Formats: sequence, structure tokens, C-alpha cells
Amino acid sequence: QVQLVESGGGLVQPGGSLRLSCAASGLFFKINAMGWYRQAPEKQRELVAVISSGGSINYVDSVKGRFTISRDNAKNTVYLQMNSLKPEDTAVYYCNALASKINGGSLYNYWGQGTQVTVSS
Repeated sequence: QVQLVESGGGLVQPGGSLRLSCAASGLFFKINAMGWYRQAPEKQRELVAVISSGGSINYVDSVKGRFTISRDNAKNTVYLQMNSLKPEDTAVYYCNALASKINGGSLYNYWGQGTQVTVSS
């Protein structure tokens, strides 16, 4: 079992910043990638940013230039620095990890509990 613990969400004014953290723990062999998804009310869950163990990064177009994802592989932790926040960034943000339990084993998606980010004046 893999547990993902998120922190850093909260209420911020437009133009402000937040930094989300997600730490993975438990039984796993390797985490191939970690990322952040978000889901606003009555909207589909969307991928915000993802980073592989090798450092490859992708962002959804709407956050490019404002958000930065980073990863500490030694600590199995992923971060999302969010700057110039807009009301449309308001959502529940979910940490995600793609991991194998054993060497050569199948890859599974693991999810954090979600953390609320609210951007409002």
C-alpha cells in the first residue's frame, strides 16, 4: 500500500501564491511519476502537472508560466508552486503517483486525499 499525504492548500487572494506538497510513503518499489490533478465543482478532473522520475515535466496550458512542479526523488515528495493564482484555479487538488510494488511489477495509480485551493477576494 502507498499513502500520499498532501499539504499546503488554503484560501488565497487573486494574484497570490501557494505551495503544495505531497509525500509518498508505504510499500512500493519505485515511483515512476508524480503529479497533480484538480477538480472544480461540476467539472472533469484534469491533469495540472506531472513530473517523471527522470525529470520530464508537462503542464496543462492554463497554468504554464504560473505553476512549477518539482520533485525530490530521495524523499518521494512532489511540490507544486502556484503563483499568480486566479479564481479559476479554485479546485480540489489531488496528488497522484504512478508506482510499482515490486521490481518489474505492474504500475498502479495512487491518490492523495485532496486539498482545497480557493482563490477569492
